[in-house]
Amino acid sequence: MSYKNNNTMKRLFFIMIGLLTILCTKAEDGSRLWLRYDTLRTAQVTGTEGKASEVLKLYYDGKQVTLNLDATMAANDGYTISGDKEKATISARTEAGLLYGAFALLRGESGSSTPYFGLRLLNHWDNLDGSIERGYAGESIFWNDRLEINPQLIEMYAMANASIGINGTVLNNVNASPKMLTAVYINKVKEIADILRPWGIRVYISVNFGSPKALGDLDTADPLNKKVRRWWKRKVDEIYRTIPDFGGFLVKANSEGQPGPFDYDRTHADGANMLADALKPHGGIVMWRSFVYGAKHKGEDRVMQAVAEFKPHEGEFRDNVILQSKNGPLDFQPREPYAPIFDQMKNTQQMAELQITQEYLGHSQQLVFLAPMWEEFFSFVSPSKLKGIAGVANIGLDTNWCGHHFAQANWYAFGRLAWNPQLTSKEIADEWLKQSFGNEEQRVKSEEVKGNERRFRKENGSQQRRIRRTPFKDVYASLIDMMLRSREACVDYMMPIGLHHIFKFDHHYGPQPDGFIASYPLEWCPVYYHQADKNGVGFDRTSRGSGATLQYPEPYRTLYDNLATCPEEYLLWFHHVPWDYKMKSSRTLIEEMNFRYQRGVNEVIDFIATWQQAKPYIDAQRWQEVNDRLTTQLVDAREWQQVCTKYFGSFTQTK
Repeated sequence: MSYKNNNTMKRLFFIMIGLLTILCTKAEDGSRLWLRYDTLRTAQVTGTEGKASEVLKLYYDGKQVTLNLDATMAANDGYTISGDKEKATISARTEAGLLYGAFALLRGESGSSTPYFGLRLLNHWDNLDGSIERGYAGESIFWNDRLEINPQLIEMYAMANASIGINGTVLNNVNASPKMLTAVYINKVKEIADILRPWGIRVYISVNFGSPKALGDLDTADPLNKKVRRWWKRKVDEIYRTIPDFGGFLVKANSEGQPGPFDYDRTHADGANMLADALKPHGGIVMWRSFVYGAKHKGEDRVMQAVAEFKPHEGEFRDNVILQSKNGPLDFQPREPYAPIFDQMKNTQQMAELQITQEYLGHSQQLVFLAPMWEEFFSFVSPSKLKGIAGVANIGLDTNWCGHHFAQANWYAFGRLAWNPQLTSKEIADEWLKQSFGNEEQRVKSEEVKGNERRFRKENGSQQRRIRRTPFKDVYASLIDMMLRSREACVDYMMPIGLHHIFKFDHHYGPQPDGFIASYPLEWCPVYYHQADKNGVGFDRTSRGSGATLQYPEPYRTLYDNLATCPEEYLLWFHHVPWDYKMKSSRTLIEEMNFRYQRGVNEVIDFIATWQQAKPYIDAQRWQEVNDRLTTQLVDAREWQQVCTKYFGSFTQTK
């Protein structure tokens, strides 16, 4: 063995030792995510060496596993698990497939499985100074002012992603700094890529479209300028010399003040194609976002701008350009209809962008399981229309990674749906709960649970006769039910019946339905979105209003356009409705709004009660941290209810 190889093996050894130190810690602080495997070192693992082998040697509780690279299988990172627990075989065409199969084996799966999407990415909103846009879990795990990385932490991040099939990471914010393309940062991306690569993860970066000009190399960033095109070609060549398997670029252009091709009277196709041409020889891709607020549509309904901007250029994009669109037409609202651009751009490759961060769903201070929302999206947009799927992530340095222990479930759910969008929310919740908090059999054997039970009895003291401990299987079922109800509860206490974007200015957290600042563009103000007046409430997006319904295909166009047939969950999204309009419940609209606001609060009260029942079965630290978050959530829910019912109720008071 060469000196270089020997040093490489030593490095990997110390990394794994460090990783084991993290994984084996006794502290139940959430740092282990759902990767709560016992370190056994009892299984005999033969065949292909790599991360799959390392993982199984450490954690598999069976006797023997054979890892088989099979060139006859499809090259899609799928796997087949055969045999039984005593003697299992994992077959795949790629090492990544073996790795995904290893984690599937640890979950207790068998048979064959293939990923539905080839591109399964996390989009990080990390800034180069270490801050994270909408960062609810501390600073960036990738970036800081010292330009230092923590290999052990990034290794565990990679393991978590590999365990759920995620195969790509965009390392920085879409509001990208031009510095990302300087040599010092490209070299830092290489360091991160070297850690992620063995776990089957390619790296991508967000780029600032105006970089040639911003970095002082040219006096323009015009995509049709020959000097600009040569600049991007040289920069891409530099990246691939440093990182040969680099994935490509994510671009936000001509939106919210970001530079783009419009600055030079060019089109999105002109801009995307220029970057695509530079990346094409290396196999790289351009993910071009359809997020175009404020681009050149002053006064136009914001939910219509993506289609208006991109539809005229249908069929003009290169084959390595993928249009990345948010699941809804506005901005990750608690509930919104699907974005019609998925139907309008039939000859352009597309991928869906889902937000894991909870920017508009409680800032990770609230328990909101997002799988039901994404499941809802896939009921309208067939996965077959999509080339890939991206999840906006704000994973940070906090010990639990996500700011809320149950927010980890959204990271997990995204990965599992990216692998198989046919999975149900209930199936995913069940998987995550079992791995994160254990199953009943494990609980019975756990000394820690016995200690928790003693703590429970001590704390309840004289009440012990009146308190009957709920059996674990019932608690477990209640926790799954709580997760499945949590998103709908949040919709109820925030913005029921299609209300949307009535958050406080700047931070998108608490309610401000009366929000209006004369110096701001009207479309930045909450009053623009609900349009409440003495006659009713809601935004008229019908054929008689803004015309947004006309962007949908049938049957949705007619369904949404008609007040009588529009689903109630989207009613105030598409219609301005009289306060005394009779709902399906026979309540008037204002009565129904008040009912749902109260129902949302009641749901949170019920979540707290459910969590109380789980106390004997959950380690003290995580139980208390979740309980504190639920207490905060109840305060928040009541604020939304009180502020919104008072404000909207004021329009119905007789004078």
